[in-house]
Amino acid sequence: MIRKVILTLDGSPSTKAVYDAGVWIGLGFMARVTGVHVIDVVALEGPILHDISGSLGIEPFLNFSTKMKEALTERGEEILKSAKESSVPDRIELDTRLLSGIVSREIIKAAEMSDLLIVGRRGVNAEFEYELLGSTTESIIRKAPVPVLVVPESFTAPTKPIICFDGGPSASASLKFATEVCKSLRLKPEVIVVGDDSDENGAMLKEAEDYIKSHKIDAKYTSLSGIPHKAIVDHAVENDIDAIFIGATHHSAIYEMVLGSTTEHVMRSLNVPFFVHRS
Repeated sequence: MIRKVILTLDGSPSTKAVYDAGVWIGLGFMARVTGVHVIDVVALEGPILHDISGSLGIEPFLNFSTKMKEALTERGEEILKSAKESSVPDRIELDTRLLSGIVSREIIKAAEMSDLLIVGRRGVNAEFEYELLGSTTESIIRKAPVPVLVVPESFTAPTKPIICFDGGPSASASLKFATEVCKSLRLKPEVIVVGDDSDENGAMLKEAEDYIKSHKIDAKYTSLSGIPHKAIVDHAVENDIDAIFIGATHHSAIYEMVLGSTTEHVMRSLNVPFFVHRS
């Protein structure tokens, strides 16, 4: 059950979408919602500022750093104040926290005592990044201790979600989490499996159906063939899918470098909300 949600409010174009998703989840689960903004110490102490001060011959570098910290703190306070002053439904308890440190690390730490973390697909440095997922977002997904909802630059409550299921541990954990979300938010999901063995696909769908039906949820079950990530993306595009539940497996150091080929390919190919659950 989702009782506490962390929102990452960084002032990027995704901030409103993160907030809107938090309200949606907060209402559906009657959850406590906390908006978090992190003052990035890398921006304060990183090599860029050292290079600037050195090239300009600035002696009082610490003073420059202090002024920048004041500016970043003021900006963070404004972002959180704006969230607090937004039209928050009375049934949602919203608070805010201003943190300082390495952004991904502080967000992950804040999420340790929560049930869901909501982040924007791309953050404030999006213009300097070439991938569809921002580097901070990728780092958070790889290491987050709780499920992560990744939202694009605008958010509308989904009505046609799919649950990707392959029978593995991460997919099973994702299925259970998706079932809880869909039941609380009154969504009718579609469970899809991908494989070239129809019998195996059928067995996986039966496993998923048995679990979902025990929670009295109306769902659709679909078997696809082909390369998993391509089949999922093609199906999502052809059927106007507007949210995806997907698992990501944790394999020690390997997981720190990649999300998992299927999960990573699908997330880079579709601009919809993703609920990512890792095991």
